[in-house]
Amino acid sequence: MYSDPTFLVIQTLNGLQLAMLLFLLSVGLSVVFGLMNIVNLAHGTLYMFGAYFGIWVYNLTESFWAALALAPLGVMLLGMFFYEILIKKLRNAPPLQQVLVTFGLIFVGLDAVRMSWGNLATSIPKPEIFSGSVLIFGEIYPSYRLFIIGLGILVMLVLYFCLERTRVGSIIRAGVDDREMVSCLGINVDLAFFGVFCIGCYLAGLSGVVAGAVFPVEPGMDMSVLILTLIVVVVGGLGSLKGAVVGSLMIGLAETYGQVFIPEYASVTIYALMAIILLKRPGGLFPARAVQ
Repeated sequence: MYSDPTFLVIQTLNGLQLAMLLFLLSVGLSVVFGLMNIVNLAHGTLYMFGAYFGIWVYNLTESFWAALALAPLGVMLLGMFFYEILIKKLRNAPPLQQVLVTFGLIFVGLDAVRMSWGNLATSIPKPEIFSGSVLIFGEIYPSYRLFIIGLGILVMLVLYFCLERTRVGSIIRAGVDDREMVSCLGINVDLAFFGVFCIGCYLAGLSGVVAGAVFPVEPGMDMSVLILTLIVVVVGGLGSLKGAVVGSLMIGLAETYGQVFIPEYASVTIYALMAIILLKRPGGLFPARAVQ
């Protein structure tokens, strides 16, 4: 079975689907880490709220597409609220303080979800157009998983265009290299970075809605994915779109192949991969700033 090309193709698609979910979640966290020096462990909580907001919108509209369009905006507004009242004050705080405060937000979000939606697991119904399956080399494969892969690639291309081909992207990249010099040119770097933070929150909510149709939506769903996301960020390098892409692909495929080929050591696989990469490149594969 393991040598069957069709089986390998299906598992590769499964790995790509997980990689695209990790990319949607990790790219915002990576860029916020790299640009704003904020250790936001509550990023996974935004992912969880995205899933629950998606369920709430779906129950009101009975439309997956309405949930996909509106729930991430709600998460972005929630992220902006927390940024203004709390996270902005942590900009110059020691990393340990940032970790403790944002880690506390995880438990605040967990209790908020339990009080609002309860403890029972639920899910977001798939859109009708992607509710069926397609044949891939004679094997049945869920079409919704292909939608996730396509959505991830689309977001990847849009982010690349915005960062590499627009004036705002130039300001962000210049601000990473020399924040003081860009500020001296009269450019509001803080506003540009705040916009990046908002986009990161939006993508976290988007990934929550998309994942809510595949995985159970339940309190605490953020913790397992947060660990994988942090590994992606560390492996790929802080503040790097390329790093988020490559890191997501490596971890998504390693996690999937590990579960299939060596299930008893699957949890070790990604940590071993991370350790090997960090021994060779302590700053990750493609950090936005060179490690001194």
